[in-house]
Amino acid sequence: MVRSKLVIAAASISVFALGLSACGSSQTEAPASPAATTPSVPGIPANLVGMQVEGVEVEAWPSAPFGALRLWDNGTAWSQIELAKGEFKWDNLDGALANAESKGMTDVLMVLGTTPEWAVKKGDVKKGQDHYPQPGAASAPANLTDWDDWVTAVVTRYKGRISSYEIWNEANLKNFYDGTPEELAEMTARAYTIIKAGDPEALVVSASPALRLSARFDVFYPKYLAALAKADWPVDVLSLHAYPSGEGNPQIRGGLIETFKSAVAEAGAPADIPIWDTELNYGLAGPGDIPKTDITGPAAAGWVVRTYIDNLRFGIERAYWYIWTQKPYPLLGIQAYPGSDGEQGFFAVDNWVVGSQFEGCTDTAGAVTCNFTRDGQKSIVAWAETGDAAYTAPAGAQLVCDPLANCQEIAEGAAITLTEVPVRIYAQA
Repeated sequence: MVRSKLVIAAASISVFALGLSACGSSQTEAPASPAATTPSVPGIPANLVGMQVEGVEVEAWPSAPFGALRLWDNGTAWSQIELAKGEFKWDNLDGALANAESKGMTDVLMVLGTTPEWAVKKGDVKKGQDHYPQPGAASAPANLTDWDDWVTAVVTRYKGRISSYEIWNEANLKNFYDGTPEELAEMTARAYTIIKAGDPEALVVSASPALRLSARFDVFYPKYLAALAKADWPVDVLSLHAYPSGEGNPQIRGGLIETFKSAVAEAGAPADIPIWDTELNYGLAGPGDIPKTDITGPAAAGWVVRTYIDNLRFGIERAYWYIWTQKPYPLLGIQAYPGSDGEQGFFAVDNWVVGSQFEGCTDTAGAVTCNFTRDGQKSIVAWAETGDAAYTAPAGAQLVCDPLANCQEIAEGAAITLTEVPVRIYAQA
């Protein structure tokens, strides 16, 4: 389990926090507003922070701030809408979009897969009993004109309301996609042509791979990229899922991102193509016998903060958290339900990062320090990449806060022992 101790030494006084109760007055950092988006100011956009929302199709909505919505596990996949050829049950997608629009959320990503039973190849339903979300759904469609008709129907109905379309979810895993990389690349290219003709402003997002199963990534994803390259890159965004193993942490996630970026570079993708992490959390059981890890307390909030600052460090334009729920969800290592420590991490990201100017990060002897400025106020977010790391409060340091909004006055030159839970240090300009 991750330790959350912060040690500040000033003269002969040591403070063992996150209580932050001695050595100067104790304060509480004002939380950011729980609005769906942050007011438009120069700096880091609110859509750095994406979210998947349990029950969004039936008017559920997080109190945690976020700037982009991904529709997955909401009954909005192809196999859940086109129940028979040409017969559509749009209720969940209509409900999700109406709910988002009522909250002022206009940045909506829809996943176009999975394949309905009526559209799959003969025998695939029986063969694909472990497919998600129902048997056969991971199969490639037997006739790609059915795929074309589906994409056309969605884009025609929701032009201007869905801002981006992801081709498929975790396509390198057999229970999500059981076709070939080349078939999926053709589906990507066909969808791109249809979407750009029907709604030119909408973005086309590649199928995502799951990187935690490295062998499946290596077998599938480079071939998919090679096929996209042959089609002249018919995507606006490349996506990945950088879930670490059940015992992994944000540092491990950073390594998975670098693996993905190396594969993209080797495939010759355009250097300026954006990358989105369209689904992530920590502590999920696996691969293999690795057990689930529950990440709670300051570590839960802190890892959320680190995740979104790591996006800035590693060039990930946005990441969608899986998943805000209305009560604990056993699958997840970090929970994001009302009142949870993980949910508080999103308030910290909104308060510390969104709307700020990002001025880069440095890693010195395992102490990561990232610099931000907003409205003339300078701040540093700092943590130990693993374990503990020594750090000296910079010139002008005034206040240090943890991601659960506990704050304490601090003096310039104070010695701080950083842990894997980040803290924010306010400094005079």
